[in-house]
Amino acid sequence: MAKLHNVGAPPGTLFYSGEERTDKIKITLIEYNEAEYFEDQYFDLDDCLSHVKPNMVKWINVEGLHDTELIEKLGRYYNIHPLTLEDIVHVDQRAKFEDFEHYVVSIMRMINYTTEVESEQLAIVLSENTVISFQEPHGGDAFDIIRNRLRTSKGRVRKLGADYLAYALMDAVVDCYFTAIEKIGDRIEVIEEDIIGDSDKKSILELYRLKREMIYLRKQVWPMRDLINNMIRSETNLINASSDIYLRDLSDHVTRIIDTVETYRDLLSGIMDIYLSTNANKMNEVMKVLTIMSSIFIPVTFMVGVYGMNFEHMPELKTQNGYYVLWAIMLTTIIGLLVYFKRRKWL
Repeated sequence: MAKLHNVGAPPGTLFYSGEERTDKIKITLIEYNEAEYFEDQYFDLDDCLSHVKPNMVKWINVEGLHDTELIEKLGRYYNIHPLTLEDIVHVDQRAKFEDFEHYVVSIMRMINYTTEVESEQLAIVLSENTVISFQEPHGGDAFDIIRNRLRTSKGRVRKLGADYLAYALMDAVVDCYFTAIEKIGDRIEVIEEDIIGDSDKKSILELYRLKREMIYLRKQVWPMRDLINNMIRSETNLINASSDIYLRDLSDHVTRIIDTVETYRDLLSGIMDIYLSTNANKMNEVMKVLTIMSSIFIPVTFMVGVYGMNFEHMPELKTQNGYYVLWAIMLTTIIGLLVYFKRRKWL
């Protein structure tokens, strides 16, 4: 469970708000240009920084945010503002983009969907020829495709600068949103069939869970549009004009995701209405049957009640064939009511 913010601490104080961890932070250093490539993993920051070369594009991926001393030390090395570092280790940030004098930072959520929506915070710091990504170590990320492109020199990533690398990382995160939404869409189709076919408690609980997940996903995706638009409008020299077209394409992807999320939210609300209407109709059918049965047997019960009274002097008690006459009257009453209900289309 995430901790609350360190209330009362001075601005810029690093306080990790995620789950407690004791393992070492893993740092992956990737350096490249069009002709050269280097990749290695470290658990010591000084060892990692000793391999940094000034003439190559660098990607430093930090897996783990619980060691605030290491984060602070890395921040001092790259002159990252303490307020930015505070946002990085406080893992419940809303997606945002901030432009500083010598770097820009984008904070967003990485989404993964297996049986439910899971997310973790990702911060990408872009400075001159350097991208630093900070993420929580939750068993993988969305960047394997980027690593493979770098290793095999496929695509544009080895030919362009650090700003394109930052875009590629964000694009990989957004692609995971598409994957999660597709899986949720498949689940919605199954739930819709179950609800319309024969709704049960399990189906309605799954429907509520999916609706809650779509609300959560919407909260994560909506700020991404502002983040990317702020990057496009930013006047920083760290983002080349040639990267604007890719950022605009990324903005279009996020807009499509937002539209899909809104569509699915409306669809889930519609399925919920169908479920409630179906249940109401079933209850109405049950009540109609019970009402008709009551209406049929009330006059018959009245007749039986009258002749069940224990008075000594009742005129009809001595009538020959009175029992059969009463049965005939009751059956005629029942048949007459059934015919009447049928003509009124109540049956």
